[in-house]
Amino acid sequence: MLGASLNKVFDYFKSRWRSSWNYSLWALLIFPLSPLVGAVTIGFVSLITWLKQSRKISRRPLNWGFALLSVLLIVSAGLADDKTAAFLGLFNLLPFFLLFVAHSALIQTFTQLRQMAWVLVIGSMPLVIVGLGQLFWGWSLNLEILWVVLNWIIVPRGNPPGRIASLFLHANTFAAYLAVIFILGLGLWLENYQQLRFKNKQSFPPRLSHLPLLFLTVAMITNFIALIFTNSRNGWAIAIFACLAYALYQGWRILVGGVGAIVSSVLLAAFAPSPVAQFFRQYVPAFFWARLNDDMYPDRPVALMRKTQWQFAWSLAQEHPWFGWGLRSFSGLYQAKMQIPLGHPHNLFLMLSAETGFPSTLLFFGLLTWILITGVQLLRKSKYINKEDRLILFSYLLAFVGWILFNTVDVTIFDFRLNAFSWLILAAICGVVYRYNLHDRLASHPNKSGNDKQQL
Repeated sequence: MLGASLNKVFDYFKSRWRSSWNYSLWALLIFPLSPLVGAVTIGFVSLITWLKQSRKISRRPLNWGFALLSVLLIVSAGLADDKTAAFLGLFNLLPFFLLFVAHSALIQTFTQLRQMAWVLVIGSMPLVIVGLGQLFWGWSLNLEILWVVLNWIIVPRGNPPGRIASLFLHANTFAAYLAVIFILGLGLWLENYQQLRFKNKQSFPPRLSHLPLLFLTVAMITNFIALIFTNSRNGWAIAIFACLAYALYQGWRILVGGVGAIVSSVLLAAFAPSPVAQFFRQYVPAFFWARLNDDMYPDRPVALMRKTQWQFAWSLAQEHPWFGWGLRSFSGLYQAKMQIPLGHPHNLFLMLSAETGFPSTLLFFGLLTWILITGVQLLRKSKYINKEDRLILFSYLLAFVGWILFNTVDVTIFDFRLNAFSWLILAAICGVVYRYNLHDRLASHPNKSGNDKQQL
C-alpha cells in the first residue's frame, strides 16, 4: 500500500512537470523560514526535471565538468585522514551540483528570472523585520518543531552582539544573503521604474500601477538598512559595488561621481594619514570608518585575522597540492596550530585548495568563470534579447559577481539556504544562456534540425 501511494505521488509530480517551476518558486518563498520544507520541494523538482530532461542534461559540456569535479572531490574525501568528516563535507557541494544541473534545464526564460527575483525579495522581508526587531527591540525566540522542520533561533541584540543576524546563525551570513537580495531587488526596481516612466508617458490616464515600485522601494530601503546594521564590511563593499555597476550600466555619471565621493570620504576617514583622516572624521560617522580600519575591535587576536588564516590555508595547500587534506579538515588543523577554534579560512577558493587540492579548485573556478563569460557574451552579443530583458540578465550576472567577491573574504557554502540560492542564480544564468545561444545557432543555420531543435 505504501509503495502504491508513493508511486501515485511520484506519477502526480511527474505529470505536473510543466508546473515544476511553480513548485520551485513556492520553495524559494518558504526556504528562509523552513529550510527543510524548501529543500524537499526543490529536491522533488530537481528529480522530476532530471527524469524528464535527462537527455538534454547529459549533452551539456558544462555538466560533464561538474561530473568530473564531483569525481575529484570524492577521491579527495577517500584519501583524507578523517574520511567521515570529508564525506560529510561533500553534502555542501554535490547535492547543489545536482540542483544546479536540473534547474539550468528548467529555467529558460527571462520571465522566470523575474519571478525568481520577485520571490527572493518578497521572502526577504520577514527576515529583515525580525532582524531589525532583534537589534532594536531585543526580540528573542527559540522555536523548534521536530528539530529541522521549523527551527527559529533569534538571539537578542544579534550575533555577534550588536550585529543583525535574524534567523541566520551569524551576521556575516545574513549580510551575504542581503547583498544578493539587494542586487536583484535593485535590478527589479530599475526595471519597474523605467517601465512606469515610459508607458505612463504614452497614455493618459496612466495604465500601470505604482504599487510594485512602491513595494520595491520599501524593500530596498529596509534591506539596505539591515545590511548596514549587519556591520559587515564585505556586505557594504558589495552593495556599493552594485550601486556603481548599475549606475555605470545606466549611464548615470552624476550618481557614479556622488557614490565615488562618499566612498572616498569614508576610506580617507579610515586609512588616510592622521591630519587628513581627522578632517574627514568630522563628517563620517565612526560606525563606518572604525569598522573598516578595525579601530572598533582593536584587541583582535592575530589568529583571527584573515591574513593569518589565508597564509595557513595556502601552506596546507602546498603540502598536499593534488587532493588536499580532505573537506572540513581546516578547522581541526588550524585549532591544533593556533589554539583558536575557527570554522573556515574566510576564502572559499583557498579553503578548497587546502582541503581538496589544486586540480579540483582550478576546475571549480574554471566552471564558474565559464558561466560568467558566457553570460556576459550573451548580454553583449545576442540579437534575440529585448532591451528590457537585458537589465534582469545584468542583475543576475551582478549577483553572481557579488557572490564570488563575498567568497573571497568569507565562505557561504555552510549555510544551506544561502548555498541553494547561490546555485539557483547560477542555474538561471546558464539556463537562459543555453536557450538563447541555441536560438542564435538555429538562426544562423535555419535548415538545421535534430538535437538542437529538440532541445528548444
